[in-house]
Amino acid sequence: MLAPVSRALSLLLVTFLLVACRGGPDTTERVASPAPTPQAEADASPQPSPSFRGAAALIDTDDGSVIVRVEVAQTDEERMRGLMFRESMPEDHGMVFIWFEEHHGGFWMKNTLIPLSIAFFGNDGRILRIMDMDPCTEDPCPVYDPGVGYYGALEVNQGMFDEWGVKEGDHITMSF
Repeated sequence: MLAPVSRALSLLLVTFLLVACRGGPDTTERVASPAPTPQAEADASPQPSPSFRGAAALIDTDDGSVIVRVEVAQTDEERMRGLMFRESMPEDHGMVFIWFEEHHGGFWMKNTLIPLSIAFFGNDGRILRIMDMDPCTEDPCPVYDPGVGYYGALEVNQGMFDEWGVKEGDHITMSF
């Protein structure tokens, strides 16, 4: 009786390992909305935004601290959607993209209607690079690549980092 149970557990373990080791889609290039397949592009019409989890980002600068209310994009679906098709965003709001391992690659602004600034940060929360990104509704859209590995990226309305005195080297702390 033990042999069939052991065999079943072994098969289950092998199946689990094959699925776990298979890996996901190529994520070497992070884009606010990844380069879609032709079908995904056809389906990319404005749809209701997914319900993003809310959080707060505290940015410590030389001049003090800034609190930004953020929506959290941490699944592939949420990161692909990002801030697409939105026409506005309050000044003290943004979206944070989170990875659980170092990430490389850039963001693009396909179907994103709001000009944004983006701060890429490391696993210690230190801001590594800040870039401005412009809306793009037609191909080809430029890719905004920070040229460094990062664990997160915070998007806000374009110019807000300057207005708040946020610069590279400052720190972001997330509160979930």
